[in-house]
Amino acid sequence: MEIKLFNRWDTTEVVVRDPSLRSYINIRPIIVPHTAGRNTKKMFDKVKMNIVERLANNLMRREQNTGKKHKALKTVEEAFEIIEKRTKKNPVQVLVEALENAGPREETTRISYGGITFLQSVDVSPSRRLDIALRNIALGAQYAARRNKKSFAECLADEIIYAAKGDIQRSYAVRKKEEKERVAESAR
Repeated sequence: MEIKLFNRWDTTEVVVRDPSLRSYINIRPIIVPHTAGRNTKKMFDKVKMNIVERLANNLMRREQNTGKKHKALKTVEEAFEIIEKRTKKNPVQVLVEALENAGPREETTRISYGGITFLQSVDVSPSRRLDIALRNIALGAQYAARRNKKSFAECLADEIIYAAKGDIQRSYAVRKKEEKERVAESAR
């Protein structure tokens, strides 16, 4: 029997093109992406968690969604259906492309030297890059769904599709990435 995500989408054909993110994006076949916190005990064990589950966990960020993982998984499943209808591609592949485009490669850190504080440009580790991309995609969908006729799943699907295309005008996550990289470039 072939294992498919939500019994619909095959994750074995998904390709991660970015070599730095390849070992951090887990797309192993799983039916329901719910590990019940199994991978939170050790540092860096979140790498073992399926990327779809990590997206669902990031959707539970705001007060009204806290702890409602089943609701978050249903929202992700609905968003994946919308993505599949619009793009005619595997929605997990579209999510991976969105994460590759939404993760900043460079950001700034504060350095104090002799009482003077200044920003210094630093490279971003692949793990943090993925965390920032997931967070910004989730936040972009939440901001878009606020006071909007569209459902949250539609807003999430829009955010993922626009981030996969690298659309700076429409995607909150890509816009934030470009902003961080611009600040880092000026701090070089």
